[in-house]
Amino acid sequence: MGQPDERKSTETIASETIAAAISGDRSALRSIYQATSDRVFRLMVRMVGQQDADDLTQQTFVRAFTKLDQFSGESKFETWLYRLATNEALQHLRREKHRRTEELVVEPTADQTDHIEQDERVAMVRQALDQLDPELRAIFTLKEESGLSYQEIAQTLGIPEGTVGSRLNRARRELRRLIDGSRE
Repeated sequence: MGQPDERKSTETIASETIAAAISGDRSALRSIYQATSDRVFRLMVRMVGQQDADDLTQQTFVRAFTKLDQFSGESKFETWLYRLATNEALQHLRREKHRRTEELVVEPTADQTDHIEQDERVAMVRQALDQLDPELRAIFTLKEESGLSYQEIAQTLGIPEGTVGSRLNRARRELRRLIDGSRE
């Protein structure tokens, strides 16, 4: 099995593809989905957890494809799609009104000490992320996991660019506090 196509994670959707999708071209819709679904899914996993990520990813694409004619082209298509995905995730989190922590499942063996420690660190970060305010989690995830610029995050969330920076710093401080508190 070969390496995944890294190019696919950073390519942008051509305006011709979007125009074809708006006019009902199913292959254009399929092309958009194939080029962006992995990124939207990863965002959802970080925002709401593995359990709900599939459903919310699908909901995002249903919403995106029904609202495709509302895409104005003022930003990158991916930024618009991330905004829809982030809104879906935030609405879901508001509906749920509770935070989930994922269980750490490890089968310890003597040879896996480094892996166990890494898994524990990952679980600790995941748990801390789950405890963050959903808006801060969205900004942190869009920056650190999806690699969006401050400008793209601002467009995605509909907030000023300066607010992105201050909230990102607040999210990092809060994560550090939560992680340090869980070590004690």
